[in-house]
Amino acid sequence: MPAFLRYLGHRLYTTWATFWFVAPFFATYPAQWVLSQRPEWLRFLHGINRGWAKFSIFMWGVPFEVVRESTHPVPQPCIYVANHGSYVDILVLFRTIPGFLNMMGKDSLAKVPLWGPLFGKTYITVNRRSVVSRGRAMAQARQALAQGRPLALFAEGTIGDKPGEELQPFMDGAFQLAIATGVPLVPVSMPLNHKFMPSVKGLRVRYAPLRIIFHEAIETKGLTQDDVPALKAKVAAQIADDFVPEGRGIPEPSRWR
Repeated sequence: MPAFLRYLGHRLYTTWATFWFVAPFFATYPAQWVLSQRPEWLRFLHGINRGWAKFSIFMWGVPFEVVRESTHPVPQPCIYVANHGSYVDILVLFRTIPGFLNMMGKDSLAKVPLWGPLFGKTYITVNRRSVVSRGRAMAQARQALAQGRPLALFAEGTIGDKPGEELQPFMDGAFQLAIATGVPLVPVSMPLNHKFMPSVKGLRVRYAPLRIIFHEAIETKGLTQDDVPALKAKVAAQIADDFVPEGRGIPEPSRWR
């Protein structure tokens, strides 16, 4: 009986979380569609996305911890380099990063019905298997950074087999771009998101805390492309240091909000 009750509780919470994710989208879809029609209105569309993320996470009712290592404002523009462990990662980034954030995601996101075209117009999509697509995405990112718009991306490129435990090898793009443009890198760790929404077949959501850690910005001015391997290693080490090994449990939060 306890196992059945646990299963029932999981299914009910999955339904609850899904409803409060989907309902705000449909409620705001007409406004999002209108705002997607002109480039100068896209910042307001992102504002809706950020409000959607804040509202959904609030309604999920889970403890949410935000850790900012630096007491100084993050230099702008910058590139936020995050690990990728769950489909909820994008919402957590939208919820916590202020301003008109740019996002680089895989091109399949733009094919999601209704939401996909809006994502494709507001942010950058890329087919990492295509040299042409990667080049186009980097050009778009450079242009946006030159206009003062910060960028967030997942250096792993996709969700790995052991999220929150092991990082997949980082791709070079984010680091090459940061050095070429001279903007700082901000390592971002999200070590618990996979426990809330694991990457498995079928939709599964569990009542579990969320946490995001923003590390100190790393300056890239004066670096060359020869410094990419060392820069990748430094960022990866900072992110992996926040992971919670399976079986160790979740440490006490420093502050939930």
